[in-house]
Amino acid sequence: MTDPLLTELLDVALEAARRAGALLRDGRPDDLAVAMTKSSAIDVVTEMDIAAEKLITSFLAEHRPQDGLLGEEGAAAPGTSGIRWVIDPLDGTVNYLYGLPTWAVSIAAERDGEAVVGVVEAPMRGETYRAVLGGGAYAGDRRLAVRPSPALDQTLLGTGFGYVQPRRAHQADVAQRVIPLVRDIRRGGSAAIDLCDVAAGRLDAYYERGLNPWDLAAGALIAREAGALTGGRPGEPASGELTLAASPGLFQPLQELLEELGAWHD
Repeated sequence: MTDPLLTELLDVALEAARRAGALLRDGRPDDLAVAMTKSSAIDVVTEMDIAAEKLITSFLAEHRPQDGLLGEEGAAAPGTSGIRWVIDPLDGTVNYLYGLPTWAVSIAAERDGEAVVGVVEAPMRGETYRAVLGGGAYAGDRRLAVRPSPALDQTLLGTGFGYVQPRRAHQADVAQRVIPLVRDIRRGGSAAIDLCDVAAGRLDAYYERGLNPWDLAAGALIAREAGALTGGRPGEPASGELTLAASPGLFQPLQELLEELGAWHD
C-alpha cells in the first residue's frame, strides 16, 4: 500500500521543482551575471539561484510549514515534523550562466535522515526524474533501470571537478589515470543529472569528490531506485569525501580502483 505521506511529499516536490524550473528556463535574463562567489572565484551564484531557492522555500513553507529545510543558497530550518527538505535550486550554475542546457532543480525529502522522495527537474531536457523509496524511479511515465554491468574497460563513466584549485588538480590527475582503463569519461557539470543518467542507463557509473548533501540527495535516491548501488569509500555512504553510483556488478571494481588512486584525497 502506498504511504499517503510519501505521496504527498512527492506531489509537493514535483510542483515546487516544476515552478522553479519554469522560472529558471523562462526568466533567465540575457545579461545574467555572477551575483557572488563561494569557495573560490569560479564557484559562482547567480541572481537566479537565489530567486529559485526563494520560490521553493516559500512553496514548502506554505504547504509543509512544520518541515525542516537545507538549501544550497542558505535556507536552513530545523523543523518539527521529522521531514527535512534538501534543496539545490540550480545544480549546474556554471552551465546555466553560459547558456548550456545541462542544469537542474534538485529536491529531496528526508524522513528521520533517510531520503524518501527525490525529484530532479531538467527543463532543457524536458525531463522530470522522480523516485519514492521502495517505489522505483521514473522519468515521466518511463520506469528507469540501470544498464547491465559492463567490464571496467567498457564503462562510460561520469565525473565532475571541484572549484578549489588543489582539489581540481588532484581530480584531474585521478581522471588522467582512470581514462586508459575505461571506455570514456563524460563531465556534464551537474551532479544531479549525472546521477539520473546512471539511473536512466545513459552512464554506467558516476563518481565525484566534494559533493554537498543538496547535490546528491535526490539523484542518489533516483539512482538506487533504478537499481544502482551508491556509496563512498569502502564501507561508507556517499558523502563529500566520495560519491559513487554504479550498476551492481561495476560498483565494487570501480570503488576499489578509486580507493587505490586516492580519489577521496584533495
